[in-house]
Amino acid sequence: MKNMKILNIILIQLTLLACSPDSVDNQELLSDRITRIENGLQPNFQIQGDSIPNYNIEERMKELGIAGVSIAMINRGQIEWARGYGMADSSENKSVTTETMFLAGSISKPVAAIRAQQLKEEGLINLDSNVNNYLSSWRLPENRFTKKEKVTTRRILNHTAGLTVWGFPGYDKGDTIPGVPGVLDGKGNTDSIRVYKEPGESWMYSGGGYTIMQLMITDLEGKSFPEIMQTSVLDPLGMTGSTFENPLPQQFHSIAATGYRANGAEVEGKWPIYPEMAAAGLWTTPSQLILWAKEIQQIQQTQKDGLLKVETVNEMLTSGMNDHGLGPVVSEHTYGHDGADEGFRALLTAWKEFPLAVVIMVNSDNGSIIQEIMLSITKEYSLPGIDPEIRVIQKQSDEELQRFVGKYNFPEFGDLEIILKDNGLEISAEFINTPIFILPESDSVFFDKTNGEYFNFIIEDKKAQKFKVQQFEATRNE
Repeated sequence: MKNMKILNIILIQLTLLACSPDSVDNQELLSDRITRIENGLQPNFQIQGDSIPNYNIEERMKELGIAGVSIAMINRGQIEWARGYGMADSSENKSVTTETMFLAGSISKPVAAIRAQQLKEEGLINLDSNVNNYLSSWRLPENRFTKKEKVTTRRILNHTAGLTVWGFPGYDKGDTIPGVPGVLDGKGNTDSIRVYKEPGESWMYSGGGYTIMQLMITDLEGKSFPEIMQTSVLDPLGMTGSTFENPLPQQFHSIAATGYRANGAEVEGKWPIYPEMAAAGLWTTPSQLILWAKEIQQIQQTQKDGLLKVETVNEMLTSGMNDHGLGPVVSEHTYGHDGADEGFRALLTAWKEFPLAVVIMVNSDNGSIIQEIMLSITKEYSLPGIDPEIRVIQKQSDEELQRFVGKYNFPEFGDLEIILKDNGLEISAEFINTPIFILPESDSVFFDKTNGEYFNFIIEDKKAQKFKVQQFEATRNE
C-alpha cells in the first residue's frame, strides 16, 4: 500500500510537468490547444464503425440553439485558460465573457456541503446525529419510517436520508416566495419534504434534504445562509464575486446571463429565483466555481489540510450508494457534480490522479453541448473517465427483421407502424413529426440511430408482440 502511494505521487508529479503550460514555454502552444478543443467537439452518441464528426463550438451552439457557453480549465492549481462563447442576453446583444455569472444549479450542493463539514470539524454537529437535534425554527416530522433510523446530515449529504422532493423549479419575479420552513411544508411550488422510506435503506436524490440542511445551518448560526456561505466558504475559496443570495442582488444584474428554454425563449424574468439556495441557488462563473475544485483537489492530492481537514475531504470523496460521496458525485477517476436550473445547465469535474479540473456553464435548458465539450477536452488532455455512449450494430437479415414489421398501439399516444428500411426498421405515426429509424443491437433490442434511445421488443411465437421505449409500452394490433 505504501509503495502504491509513492507510485501515485510520482505519477502526479510527472503529470504536473507534462500538463504544465510552463513546460511548453509559450502561449502559442496553449492557444493551439484551445483551438483544437474548440474544433474537436464530438457527439456523445456514436455508432461503432461510423466516422465520428468533429464540430466547432460556436457552429454547434447555433445548431443546438444554445445562447451562451462559458468554460474554465485548471491545471496545477492555476486557471490555465477560460473562455466565453455566444450571448449572455440575445435581446440586449450582451456577449458571454469570463465574468458572466450563471446559475450553478445542483453544483450548489457540494459547495454548501463544505459548510456542513466545517460545522462538524468545529464540533457543532455530529454527521450521524438526528438532524432535528440542530433545528429550532422548524422540525422534520417523525413517522413510522424514522422509528429505528433517523435523518442525519451524513444521509442528507449522500442522498440516503429517505426524503422526498428531488428538485425545484424555482420562482419567477413577482411570485409569492415562501421562507425555507414554508418550502419544507409544501407551501411553495413543490410538495412538502418528508421521510417516505427508512433513512439509510437506499439511495434517492433529494434537493429537499439539502434544503433541510440549509435551515439547520442558519438555525445553528443565527445568520442568513448567503451571509454564512460568503464568510465561511466563498470568500476563503476566493469566490468573492459569487453569491448564494436569491433573488440575485441588483449589483450583479449587469453581468448575469439570461436563462433560455430549449426552444430559445427567455425564462420569465430572465432567470428564476431559488429560496432553496443550498440545493440550487449559487450564482457564479466557471473561473470562480473551479476554485472549489482547486481547493478540494489540492487537499486530496497532497494529503495536507486546507479549508477542510484531509480526513474530511477523503471522507467526502468516498463513493457510496449510486456513486455519491458527501456532496460530490464520485467515480473511479473523477469527482464533481452537474447542475440544472430553469434556463441553465452546468458541470464541474475534477480528476483524482491528475492536477486538472474543468467547469462548463450554459444559459440554456439544452445542456447537450456540455458532454460534447468534455469529450473534446478529455481527448486533448488524454484524461480518463469521460466516454461517449457507443452502440454496436448486430446485423439481422430481412427475414429476421420481418418479425418486427407491423402495426402497434401506444395507449397514451395512438397507433404506429413499423416497416423494413435500409437494414433496419422505420417507425412512423401521426404523433411523430419525423419517422424514427432504429437499428438492431441484439436479437430483440434496437436503438434510435439519431440519439441512441433503446427500443426493447418482446418476442413470442417468433414474432414481436410488444416493445418498450422509456416508460411506455406498445402492443401489436395487426
